[in-house]
Amino acid sequence: MLDLLISTLTQGLIYALISFGVYITYSILDFPDLGVDGTFPLGAAVTAVLLTRGADPWATLAASLAVGALAGLLTGVIHVALRVRNLLAGIITMTALFSINLQIAGSNLTVDRGTDTIFTAPLTMSLFGGLTLMQRKLVVSLILVVLVKVLLDLYFRTKSGLLLRAVGDNAGLVTTLAKNRGVVKVVGLMLSNALVALGGCIVCHEQRSFSATMGTGQLVYGLAAVIIGVSLMNFYAASPLARAMRGAGALRYLATPAGTTAVIAGSILYKICIQAALNAGLPANMMKLATAALFLLVLVLSGRKGEAIIHA
Repeated sequence: MLDLLISTLTQGLIYALISFGVYITYSILDFPDLGVDGTFPLGAAVTAVLLTRGADPWATLAASLAVGALAGLLTGVIHVALRVRNLLAGIITMTALFSINLQIAGSNLTVDRGTDTIFTAPLTMSLFGGLTLMQRKLVVSLILVVLVKVLLDLYFRTKSGLLLRAVGDNAGLVTTLAKNRGVVKVVGLMLSNALVALGGCIVCHEQRSFSATMGTGQLVYGLAAVIIGVSLMNFYAASPLARAMRGAGALRYLATPAGTTAVIAGSILYKICIQAALNAGLPANMMKLATAALFLLVLVLSGRKGEAIIHA
């Protein structure tokens, strides 16, 4: 039971990186980027190929961030420079990436058990060698997610981050500030897709495999995680406990959590729901149907039903 809980928490943390990316596009930019379903396996494909060729496991994280940013750049150029609607721009990128992923790694690629990943690399073993593999996966995933969260929170407080948030809320304001809102959108798409590709990279490290179809449904997962997390945090912020904590001046950050905190909480809770369905006897081949049904339930209960989710 403990191993199952650790595994579920690990999966929730890893997939929170994907949800971070979806949060940026859907929540902040108000941009329905369907390219996510192609960018996720792109990060995994690059990682699998690099690992099988003896690359340093930690270097694959930087490589996945780079290729993910390029994918976001492609979507941004199609939308901004070629004036293609945002929805269609994402579809074009997703379609193109499917073939690119096949060219990079084929339809499937497995990383040999003797090849080091970020969970078994010398640096990791020197720090957490006393833990089991499953425990190391949880600890390393937690460190990476917290690091990304902190960096995102800091970025959103910079001038560039504030402009990014402004584009989704009021694009005209960005123009009046003599800033090119198209460039700001491209930056946001690059950041979002870089994080999604990073998520694919870490999933590849965790599963030691790549599949051309592994990106299917990742957008739905990210959206559901964001909506669940935001709904929970909004409920908590209005609770008497949160008001009491704010009044006492204690744990102020937790009393009014940032959107990134909500995303992590939503991702973990969503994974717990999926795992509960599997434990209840749901066949594995019904997983996508269950995911879609759960997402629909989340939309209905949250009262959002497809509109912009939340602005940071």
